[in-house]
Amino acid sequence: MEFFNDSTLMAAGHALSTILQFNRIIFLVFGVTVGLAIGLLPGIGGLTGFALLVPFTYTMDPYAAFAMLLGMASVITTSDVIPAVLFGVPGHAASQATVLDGLPMTKRGEAARALSACYTSSLMGGLIGALILAVSLPLVRPFVLSIGTPEMLALTVFGVSMVSALSGNAPLRGVVAACFGILVGMIGTNVATGQMRWTGDILYLQDGIPLVPIILGIFALPELCDLAIRRAAIAKDVKFTSRQGMRRGVIDTFQNWFLVLRCGALGSILGAVPGITGAVTDWIAYGHALQTAKGAKQTFTTGDVRGVIAPEAANNAREGGSLVPMLAFGVPGGAAQAILLGAMMVHGFIPGPDMLTKHLDFTYSMVWSIALANIFGAGLCFLLSGQFAKVSTLRYTLILPVIMPVIFVGAFQGSRSWGDLFVLLIAGVIGWTMKRLKWARPPLILGLVLGVLMERYMSISFVRYGMDWLARPVVIVLLSLAALVFFKPLFSALRSGGFAQFKPSGSIVVKREDLFYVFFIGIGLYMLVSSQSWLLMARLGPTAIASILVIAGTVSLAYKCFVIPAHGVARANNGVHMDVSSDHGEKLPGKTVLARAARFFSWFLGFLACMSLIGMLPTVPLMIAAYMRIEGRETWKLSLILAACVTVFLYVVFDQILHIPWPDSLLGKWLPGLSGT
Repeated sequence: MEFFNDSTLMAAGHALSTILQFNRIIFLVFGVTVGLAIGLLPGIGGLTGFALLVPFTYTMDPYAAFAMLLGMASVITTSDVIPAVLFGVPGHAASQATVLDGLPMTKRGEAARALSACYTSSLMGGLIGALILAVSLPLVRPFVLSIGTPEMLALTVFGVSMVSALSGNAPLRGVVAACFGILVGMIGTNVATGQMRWTGDILYLQDGIPLVPIILGIFALPELCDLAIRRAAIAKDVKFTSRQGMRRGVIDTFQNWFLVLRCGALGSILGAVPGITGAVTDWIAYGHALQTAKGAKQTFTTGDVRGVIAPEAANNAREGGSLVPMLAFGVPGGAAQAILLGAMMVHGFIPGPDMLTKHLDFTYSMVWSIALANIFGAGLCFLLSGQFAKVSTLRYTLILPVIMPVIFVGAFQGSRSWGDLFVLLIAGVIGWTMKRLKWARPPLILGLVLGVLMERYMSISFVRYGMDWLARPVVIVLLSLAALVFFKPLFSALRSGGFAQFKPSGSIVVKREDLFYVFFIGIGLYMLVSSQSWLLMARLGPTAIASILVIAGTVSLAYKCFVIPAHGVARANNGVHMDVSSDHGEKLPGKTVLARAARFFSWFLGFLACMSLIGMLPTVPLMIAAYMRIEGRETWKLSLILAACVTVFLYVVFDQILHIPWPDSLLGKWLPGLSGT
């Protein structure tokens, strides 16, 4: 504890005065502006931001350079809530959970309130992360050194167990979706053996399916499809004025200060664990809030402001936590931190004890950069949010044609292959079907994110420790917590009287949502059978997960069909409807809903077909103008102006600034300029 003395306080004070100098604070503000802009673009994350800015830092003053880099990285998860809340389009993987309550609030006319709560909790979470970074660096060594693959495996099991929290009182349905996500994540080359799993002769599948197009397909496309079905603005009316909504969001956050504190601390701790990304952190924080907040199981996913406060506080706090292992041991938490580590070493800073002694001023300048970046970022977002909130009242023919091309470009960043766009389409159909049939989508994504990590850590743990890894103290604690979380709904059912009786044979009715079990069980059986000819280490994970999927799906389907729940658990299989939004087409005939959904996806296919012929950039204005004229009877003048503005935006940002190539096309072979740089 000798670290906390007068010299430490002097170093912190000197670092603050250094950062506040004009020639350094201006670069911090610039980094914040870039980070906020990147956060608005689906699929473009911190990795792109670092790659964009790092080359300019090599000749800069190190304090200014890292103020700019950390300023950019610290606020990406502040602005990515704007598309998540307004349109149900996660800006990045770390804003998925925010969609669940943010979009319903927008539909109630509370967009400004939701955005304000996001910014305020992000600000507070970021400050919590910076504070934890400041005080934990000298104390963290024993903690980080005690984390091995068994602890990481137990942590991923605990994360997957959160599917029970994300599925209300129907944990088996959540398990089915999660196992499906895990199996999708296993497609590709097995790292341990080199075995190709379910790739066929498709080269695209050999490296695995990227996360970004699946996230956008599962969450974004179903919301946009429902918007096309309803043919109305996202919000029917505005409940609060912009100023009232912003004020209310701030009040909500401070009223839930203890939730912010808990989730901020949780985000910082998870950020300090290498391999745990923002896509995991937000779900764990959301699940924690769902389990602990009063009345959350009845109100979450229907527009509860606490459902946006919890994940946003954790996401911004994570940035501070992720710097702990990097500064103390030189262990980056991901690709973005690896780039940051390389930039540090170029400037002559070597992670380790020197960062806490000889370079203590510089270390604290990074802490202050994160804190100040969150303050500036939240301030800028507050200034603009009143105008952003008004977007939710625009008619759908002005929103859909603008958002769809951005989603196409964002999905294309998965592996920059045509396969990303086909995955986006398939995931969109599955996501919309799950939404209509009231199947929870979050467990699928959580399984997809954590499944690959779980298999990797399991292989290493068994090879290195045998079965002894189960006796490690941290593993015992985490697995016990996972079991407690998973079996909690079952215990609640037993306490309330268990299962009353079997249904009479004449009353057995198979509902539409039950038929989706057949799809998942069929996939599980196919993957189970087809994996049996592989090498042992390659088939071990798929065999276990596919077996769990088939068993859980069969038991859950049988329960739905043949068992009458006892009083008190009548919602056992519906549970808390953990979905992005309610069924917006409920007042429309089923045939109308299906016809309009088919029409929406037909536009999608038309976009792909046109893009394959003439390229993405020429297709954008053509399809925007066509959609606005045909679907909304908009004027030619408005259609052409909007089409031109979106095209110029995409060209300047993605082609000229980020230098991202466009998908291949027939015309691109004759005119290579259309394929980008």
